[in-house]
Amino acid sequence: MSEKKPRISTRIAAIAESATLAVDAKAKALKAAGKPVIGFGAGEPDFPTPDYIVAAAIDAASKPANHRYTPTPGLPELRDAIVAKTKRDSNYVITADQVLVTNGGKQAVYESFATIINPGDEVILPSPYWTTYPECVKLAGGRSVEVFADETQNYLVSVEQLESARTPKTKALLFCSPSNPTGSVYSEEQVKAIGEWALAHGIWVITDEIYEHLLYDGAKAPSMPVLVPGLADQCIILNGVAKTYAMTGWRVGWMIGPKDVIKAATNLQSHLTSNVSNVSQRAAIAAVSGDLSAVHKMGEAFNRRRTLIVKMLNEIPGVFCPTPTGAFYVYPSVKGVLGKEIRGKRPQTSAELAALILDEAEVAAVPGEAFGPSGYLRFSYALSDEDIVEGITRVQKLLAEAK
Repeated sequence: MSEKKPRISTRIAAIAESATLAVDAKAKALKAAGKPVIGFGAGEPDFPTPDYIVAAAIDAASKPANHRYTPTPGLPELRDAIVAKTKRDSNYVITADQVLVTNGGKQAVYESFATIINPGDEVILPSPYWTTYPECVKLAGGRSVEVFADETQNYLVSVEQLESARTPKTKALLFCSPSNPTGSVYSEEQVKAIGEWALAHGIWVITDEIYEHLLYDGAKAPSMPVLVPGLADQCIILNGVAKTYAMTGWRVGWMIGPKDVIKAATNLQSHLTSNVSNVSQRAAIAAVSGDLSAVHKMGEAFNRRRTLIVKMLNEIPGVFCPTPTGAFYVYPSVKGVLGKEIRGKRPQTSAELAALILDEAEVAAVPGEAFGPSGYLRFSYALSDEDIVEGITRVQKLLAEAK
C-alpha cells in the first residue's frame, strides 16, 4: 500500500493566517451575533472613499474599454500618474517602466520577495513587523532574521543592530516607516544611515511607504533612495492607495524598482492575476492625481484620535504606550499587566491577555505575538472617537481589576 501523501503542500501549510484579519473577522462575527464588540484590529480608515474618486470609478464602469484585459503592469495613465505623484510627494524621479501596479499592497510585498529572494537567502526584518512580511519571505524560500527594538527605543532599530544581524546570506532588509504596527517614524538621519549601511554591504532594501502621508507632530518620512541615491539600483518601494485615500477595498498597490526587477515581477503577475481591475485603476488615477485636501482632513481626525487613545491607555496601571508619530496604530506595552489575576485568570502572554479582553470586555485588539515578541497589543485608532472612548474605557475597567 502506497504511503498517503499530504493533501496540503508543505509550502502553503507552513503559512500562518493573517492575525490582524483573523482578529477583525472574529470581532465582526461576534458583532453579527449581537455582541457589542468594538474592534481595534483592522488597519483600515473608517472614512468613505472621497466622492471624486468614487465618481471616477462610476464613470469608468460605464465604458466598455474598462471591461477588457489591459496591460499587466498597469494602465499607462496610472503608471504615468504614479511617476508624477512620486516626484510630487517624495522628490524621487522615476520612469513608467519602473512601476508595476498590483492587486493591493500585499501583492506588491509578495511579488517583491518572490522576485529577488532565492532559497536560503536571509531577509533582515525589524521587529515589531507587519504580520504579512515573514510569510511572504517564507513563500519565496527565504529566512527572516528578526531584529527587535522595544519601547525604550521607540520601536526603531539601529544600524548597529542591523549590522549584528548581517551574515554572508543576507540578501535584503525590509524597512517600513511610518510603521505598522507601532506608528513609529524613523528620522531623516536614521533613514540615511540605514540606507548607507545597506548600500555599503550590497543589501537590497524593500521599503514600504504605504503610510507616507499619515504623519503627526511635524514628523517626516523621506524616501530612502532620495537620501541615498546610490541605493536606487538595489531598492524596491511599496505603496498604494489603501491607507491614504481610504481605499482598502479597491485593491490597488504598486512596486517601484529597477527596470529588470519590475520586468521580472510583471512576468510573475502575468501568470498570477493579469491586470488589476480597470475600474479600480481609474479610481486610483483620480486619487493620486488629485490634491491632498481630503487626505489632510482625514489626518486631522486621526491626529485627534491618536492623542485620545494614547492618553487613555497610559492611564491604565501596568500599561505604557509610546506616542506614535505616524500611521494610525498605537502599540502599548502590557508587560506590567501580565501574570496578574484578572477575573480568575492570570494571562502570561499578550495573546492570552487579548483573548481575555475580547471575552470579558468585548474589545478586539491584536496581540504582540502577531508582530514579534509577546508583551504588547496593537490598537488601530482608525475608528470613531465614540468607539475609542467606549472601547478603551472597557479595557481600563477590566485591567483595573488586575491584582
